[in-house]
Amino acid sequence: MATTPAPPQAPPKPTWDPREPVRPWLRPTIRIRLTLLYGGMFLIAGILLLSIIYLLAAQALHIGSELPFKIVNGSVTSEVCNFPQRAVPDEFNRVMNACVNEQRQHALDDLLRRSLFALLGLSVIAFAFGYAMAGRVLSPLGRITRTARNVAGTDLSRRIELDGPDDELKELADTFDDMLDRLERAFTAQQRFVANASHELRTPLAINRTLLEVHLSDPGAPVELQQLGKTLLATNERSEQLVEGLLLLARSANEIVERKAVDLAEVASRAIDQTRTEAEAKGVEIRGERAPAVVQGNGVLLERIALNLVQNAVRYNIPEEGWVEVTTETRHGQAVLLVSNTGPVVPAYEIDNLFEPFRRLRQERTGSDKGVGLGLSIARSVARAHGGRIIAEPREGGGLMMRVTLPV
Repeated sequence: MATTPAPPQAPPKPTWDPREPVRPWLRPTIRIRLTLLYGGMFLIAGILLLSIIYLLAAQALHIGSELPFKIVNGSVTSEVCNFPQRAVPDEFNRVMNACVNEQRQHALDDLLRRSLFALLGLSVIAFAFGYAMAGRVLSPLGRITRTARNVAGTDLSRRIELDGPDDELKELADTFDDMLDRLERAFTAQQRFVANASHELRTPLAINRTLLEVHLSDPGAPVELQQLGKTLLATNERSEQLVEGLLLLARSANEIVERKAVDLAEVASRAIDQTRTEAEAKGVEIRGERAPAVVQGNGVLLERIALNLVQNAVRYNIPEEGWVEVTTETRHGQAVLLVSNTGPVVPAYEIDNLFEPFRRLRQERTGSDKGVGLGLSIARSVARAHGGRIIAEPREGGGLMMRVTLPV
């Protein structure tokens, strides 16, 4: 009796953590390092100066030296020193010498104590002054950083325009401004090219589609000609999808500037409605609860993310009893769109390749009717343009879990 082969084991889940590293609250910035450097140098110089002053004062007071006078006879009284009532002159001289040396030592100790307090106060002032001066010196770097951050948000019109002395920081700022000028010209040329390509590529394809549809509508056309027209029409439609995908991929590579409130639950529902006919034809069940998850972004592009993920989940599924689960929620200040599906086993090392343009699982280039191979690339570009990310994880038993997180 033949034994039933065991089902394929699911590949191990990826062990990497896609989250960005959390920066510590106290980073060793240049400002802090300069503050510690100058403050430490002042502290060392103060300690050396205090030691020199103490040694010079001790040498000037001649601690342990003999008194410059002696008592021959008579009596001596003091409120500080404890002199004996009756003693020989030599005894009085010894006691007086010890008393004077003790007073000198007290004076030096008091000088050292007051100097230490003064040094401590000056150290605090020196560190605070050094921190303020370091901030003033490094303020051009902060201005450069803020401008670079704004430029990262596709605001290429910003410039540093740093004034002040012609030093290294101004040279760096001017070089950065020159680089921004070149980047702005390059991005402007890219946008102009995308706009021109959109018109030049769409027009002939639309004309071809119209001509093919007109010929196919002729009832007297031969069967061979109708079959050829349908084939050409499918090829033309595929070319249109490719052009639209490339243009959308080029437009979605930048951050979205104009944002509006968009509910991911509504976006996912619209994507499901557009895919339901195809899912029913393939026998794939679409399920899942979609809670409200409002984000700020472009509704058309966000709908494209959901549509691409749902379409891929339906098309790359198992032949029988397949399902696609689409859920939305808000978690930890982020809106989450999760699309899970049954399907073939996906190795963990193939995950990154799925997001590359014109790549599919175990295929170098697209070669089927499931799409043009740009769906996940477009989804990742749109998610990044909205300040979010998309993560793919293999499911146990086959299929994928695609998680899109966007800031609320």
